[in-house]
Amino acid sequence: MLPAIDQKDALPSSFDAHHPPEKKYLDECVHCGFCLQACPTYLLWGEEMDSPRGRIYMIKKAADGEAPLDSCFRQHMDRCLGCMACMTACPSGVQYSKLIEPARAQIERNLRRGWGDSIFRKLLFVTFPHPARLRLLALPLLLYQKSGLRWLVRAAGIQKLLPKRLAAMEALLPEAPGHLLNKLPSTIAPKTAPRRRVGMLAGCVQQVFFSHVNAATARVLAAEGCEVVIPREQPCCGALMLHSGMEEEAAVLARKMIATFEATEVDTIVINSAGCGSTMKEYGHLLRDDPAWAGRAAAFSAKCKDISEILCELEPQAPRHPLKVRVAYHDACHLQHAQGVREQPRRLLSGIPGLEVAEIPEASLCCGSAGVYNLLQPETANELGSRKVENLLTTGAQAVISANPGCLLQLMNGLRRRGLKAMPAFHMVELLDASIRGISAQRLLQGDRNGNITVN
Repeated sequence: MLPAIDQKDALPSSFDAHHPPEKKYLDECVHCGFCLQACPTYLLWGEEMDSPRGRIYMIKKAADGEAPLDSCFRQHMDRCLGCMACMTACPSGVQYSKLIEPARAQIERNLRRGWGDSIFRKLLFVTFPHPARLRLLALPLLLYQKSGLRWLVRAAGIQKLLPKRLAAMEALLPEAPGHLLNKLPSTIAPKTAPRRRVGMLAGCVQQVFFSHVNAATARVLAAEGCEVVIPREQPCCGALMLHSGMEEEAAVLARKMIATFEATEVDTIVINSAGCGSTMKEYGHLLRDDPAWAGRAAAFSAKCKDISEILCELEPQAPRHPLKVRVAYHDACHLQHAQGVREQPRRLLSGIPGLEVAEIPEASLCCGSAGVYNLLQPETANELGSRKVENLLTTGAQAVISANPGCLLQLMNGLRRRGLKAMPAFHMVELLDASIRGISAQRLLQGDRNGNITVN
């Protein structure tokens, strides 16, 4: 049990005055402990301060001025995956995301990190949110993969000699796309009478390394009667920054994103990346005290929907062809916990003739991806990834399905470590696209994703 907080005279808070964790959210927690068995780090270590209840206790102590912002506080906050499984488990409705994110922002503003940690984090944030830079990096990556150098490095075990974070980055490298300049058009007409005008998020990593997922998303939306608008000038959504405590940087990107999509006059903004979607739906909270943007942010967030949500709103009109394959569906944490979207992907998959969808044991447990967590905390991420793969193998599935690029990379890495290179991982929308276009299960499992943009 947690020790009682002494009732003392009010002390100065250990947090600065800019968006500290708010008392109303801290007071929602009654320390019942329902969150403990939902928390990945508590399940791994059984450490109270690495549970949501323990972290909330530490945040409250700091807010009351009874504990400093020090390396111990930072360590326990850094260890949190931000999966938000605790919010699903909590009977009191504690909004944990509104506590951990401002606590991390306080850490980034008020605590100095070691030079190695600081440089590595800066490296991540000067690359991942910038598609143009990612395309430049993809050129040497393509050479690394196609030349046989990657096979040699892994066969010789050279990556084991690298620092843990660099070894994790090498292990998680996605396949470099063959056509780096292949981009979606800015507007895609519906195949039938228009039913909805939608904007589509292209994403950062998504548009460079998962362009086939974006292409499939656009084709499915067009097949279901949506006019799809994809603004070329759209920025990063800011998810990685917000989840890592870089609040101001995330707010700058949020304003740019809002202004970009306001100009399109779309009915809905469709998102096919769970981490991006959870952040964009919270722009109203992020910009809550900005008079010029608060209302615009709330209106923008109200238009944001995951691809599974909007497809469930539209009565299916494109015929589905059989796809005879058994798949396991992995719930992305920022879809099922942060956004509360769990039933919709399953409903869409159940509409594909011949498709068998298996449930993975411990479905609510994070796979270890969690944005850039698998790069910053690779050992913990690998342990969770291996646990997810072992659960996956009990399903007898031929492929694994998810709705987030980070999860797909994490699952593929876990399968490789287990020696299961032949089991592919797909985004949910890729199966819908294959069924609508009549691609056989055999072709799909062999990697025929056909990432072109043709929608006819």
